[in-house]
Amino acid sequence: MKYLNLGCGSRFHPDFINIDAVSSNPHVLAHDLNRGIPFPDHCFDAVYHSHVLEHFQKEKALDFLKECCRVLKVRRIIRVAVPDLEQIARTYLYAFEKAMEQRDEWQHNYDWIMLELYDQAVRERPGGAMLDYLKQNPIPNEAFVYQRIGAEAGRIIHGLQERASTNHDQHGRVQKFFAFLHSIPRFVRAKLLKILVNCDDYKALEIARFRLRGEPHQWMYDRYSLARILRHAGFRDPKTVGPNESQIPNWTAYHLDADPAGTIYKPDSLFMEAIKL
Repeated sequence: MKYLNLGCGSRFHPDFINIDAVSSNPHVLAHDLNRGIPFPDHCFDAVYHSHVLEHFQKEKALDFLKECCRVLKVRRIIRVAVPDLEQIARTYLYAFEKAMEQRDEWQHNYDWIMLELYDQAVRERPGGAMLDYLKQNPIPNEAFVYQRIGAEAGRIIHGLQERASTNHDQHGRVQKFFAFLHSIPRFVRAKLLKILVNCDDYKALEIARFRLRGEPHQWMYDRYSLARILRHAGFRDPKTVGPNESQIPNWTAYHLDADPAGTIYKPDSLFMEAIKL
């Protein structure tokens, strides 16, 4: 059986062909999924991706899923995990009602669920306002936040802090118009850019560069919209499943949605599987 794991990040399995934008391990192939999937038609028995689809713009998400369909064999499985908009919306409404009752703990929970709903879509810097919230010591509603984040809470907090530190005041490539600057040290390039453009334009370039790297969410999905887009991409019988439930043989042995103890990595997820026509 030949399996494909797209946008794997740090969670991958050697029995899969794992792809991410940057390779973090010899088992991970570096590739930009905006350029399609670098494999021929009908060569995989399963395609899996977790918290990847929401990073594609709405109009490009269908093309990406069609690519997933293309590389799958007929009557084989796609498994998709995305942030669950329905669950977030229901939690938001509940938190809103409790916060309106002036319940202190739910005022904090309301703040967090608003970040889940909006910060991940509108942020203009790594980690966004979520990072600021997670930097609190102590986090005022730690149990609720960890319940939402799941088993990856510690890793995510550490990773966000590390990424924020690494990216602080760094300036990378901007536009092809400034390609001749690439051989110049970054701090010199930043100063030159600030001379060439005004402060507002320079800030706009930096924000655009950050958003084009793909961290912010471009769209959100619920059970209805995810099933619909899977059908439009060429799949049939989309069904919501649990993190430890799959038509992929031996799914739980790969520990991609839950750790060996069965703890879900991303409990805010919607898990769905479908079959290629």
